[in-house]
Amino acid sequence: MKAQIIQIGNSKGIRIPRPLLEQCQLEDEVELEAQPGQLVVRPIGGPRHGWAAAFEKMAQYGDDELLDEGGPATQWSRKDWKW
Repeated sequence: MKAQIIQIGNSKGIRIPRPLLEQCQLEDEVELEAQPGQLVVRPIGGPRHGWAAAFEKMAQYGDDELLDEGGPATQWSRKDWKW
């Protein structure tokens, strides 16, 4: 797909067609990286970006077990704790 570099004020820009933006999941902010001969545009990952894939991988390897089995109930946990 071809695009033209256009003048936008004192800068230049590229109009990116909506279907391409949707396909790449690009929204309001992006990360730009210059590499030899190319400009890389990536979505900015929000908080917890990539966690779902990491959890899937942990489950695949059986590394998703609870580490803290909990101890004996305390007076506070029996009396004051509410779910």
